[in-house]
Amino acid sequence: MQTSRLAIPLALAAAMALALPAWAAGQSIALAGVLGSKALLVVDGSAPRAVGPGETHQGVKVLTVSKDEATVEVQGTRRLLRLGESPVALGSSGSGKRITLTADSRGHFTNTGSINGKPMTYMVDTGATVVAIGKPAADRMGLKPEDSQKVLMSTANGVAQGWRVRLDSVRVGDVEVLGVDAVIMSTDMPYVLLGNSFLGAFQMTRINDKMVLEKRH
Repeated sequence: MQTSRLAIPLALAAAMALALPAWAAGQSIALAGVLGSKALLVVDGSAPRAVGPGETHQGVKVLTVSKDEATVEVQGTRRLLRLGESPVALGSSGSGKRITLTADSRGHFTNTGSINGKPMTYMVDTGATVVAIGKPAADRMGLKPEDSQKVLMSTANGVAQGWRVRLDSVRVGDVEVLGVDAVIMSTDMPYVLLGNSFLGAFQMTRINDKMVLEKRH
């Protein structure tokens, strides 16, 4: 049995967050501001519209609004929007080259994407050697770790068993990386950790609370 080392933050002791599916093809949406209890939504480049919880604008239903975030629903799919983030456009060919992320209140870079076409909620972890996926999330993605090589992973909470796998595709927005090494952890995790087996495909720039990933090839 091979022993590997993977840095996993202590925060991963929490329960697994809900993985969010991709939106309808071509949908673009951004949170431009918050007006009282309403979210100022920009949909497909249109003028900002104040939309309150329970209301719908151009097929986008607002569920909750806070001081700098809003949860919306499109065709039954939920998405968390953060103030100041670039508009999100999903469902394109995956030929994009740039990913722009904004740190949350804890300084973490989190958002949603897909693995092998299945939805995931991820957190960027530059200390992780490879992409790390909790067993329940792997099950939902249809990954079968039992057929893969077993490894022992050194984590912040001790040594844990995992399985080494190779992902056909990891996609964030319209940027896709093929053939990404990963491990499936035997425990539950609140996020898929995007480690250096994915990040290594990019030139990384960090400015204040912004992280820009430029694809190398």
